[in-house]
Amino acid sequence: MVTAEPHHLFSTSVLVLNRMYMAVHVINVRRAVCLLYRELAEVIHMEDGQYANYDFETWQLVSELNYDQRHESDDWIRSVSFQLQVPRVVRLLQYDRVPKHSLRFNRRNLFARDQHQCQYCGRHAPMTQLSLDHVVPRSRGGLTTWENIVCCCLFCNTRKGGRTPKEAHMTLLKQPKKPRFNPLLVRKLQNPKYESWKTFVRSMESAAG
Repeated sequence: MVTAEPHHLFSTSVLVLNRMYMAVHVINVRRAVCLLYRELAEVIHMEDGQYANYDFETWQLVSELNYDQRHESDDWIRSVSFQLQVPRVVRLLQYDRVPKHSLRFNRRNLFARDQHQCQYCGRHAPMTQLSLDHVVPRSRGGLTTWENIVCCCLFCNTRKGGRTPKEAHMTLLKQPKKPRFNPLLVRKLQNPKYESWKTFVRSMESAAG
């Protein structure tokens, strides 16, 4: 049975469109279902190469029809009385604002840019075993910018210390730079379950560049 358990749902994302079908945000499933139930949004779903619009009630009916033909990439919410297919895209019914395409400089985006890989030894690790390193140390005037911060494992961070990579005899896998596109969004699009996002995020990615 293809079922989204509670812990899995927290890591499942839903793309949010404004009323003009422009991608504006990414939210979790719980928030998306809440918007649908309160009639503040509708589901946008791909059918036979075209997108169809559904409110909460009609999406429940569609979910019942789809359940016996569900795919491995589908996620489901189980309740006592029905099974609800997790929507991938929802459209806000009363929101016309055009999104701002600023890319936040934070730990999550930096780790996503470097694909959770230490930029010195190449090791992939969970966030709890990674840190951020100033290539040119702050004590040497190094700035906290996209171009001077890299993902680094704890061992390499300790080994490098307050030195430059050259002084520590360490080599970067690649020179750090500001991503052209949102790295978290790029990672999502590599997952087949978010295939339906691609049509809506092209303009958002272009603006971000």
